[in-house]
Amino acid sequence: MSDQPEVTLFEAVGGADYFDALVDAFYDIVEDDALLRPIYPDDLTLPRRHTSLFLQQYWGGPSTYSDQRGHPRLRMRHAPFVIGEPERDAWLAAMTKAVDEVPMSEYLEPDGQNVAKGMLNGYFDHASTAMINHA
Repeated sequence: MSDQPEVTLFEAVGGADYFDALVDAFYDIVEDDALLRPIYPDDLTLPRRHTSLFLQQYWGGPSTYSDQRGHPRLRMRHAPFVIGEPERDAWLAAMTKAVDEVPMSEYLEPDGQNVAKGMLNGYFDHASTAMINHA
């Protein structure tokens, strides 16, 4: 056993600031993506906020998302949108690019950053596949 307190991924990567920057980078890509842009509302302010709060909570941050919006219910919230493999692949490519571009906490060693990026990308791969609702 270690005397070191357990650190969440949320804390390790830089907290809310990291996830806000990650989501901003992602939505900046979405804004120019012909396949993804039509899926989102004209004003991306709320999707940016909701996505950031969800990811913060998922990775060990505050429960603000659930406090404000209830259980995430990702499949239910995404059901109105046609999400096939092309949309999933475009979404995942945009999020992977954002993960690669947004710097993590300067206190996280390079090996730790690689582990964190692997965890994030693994989650995004799994979650985006689970959202497919159209052949």
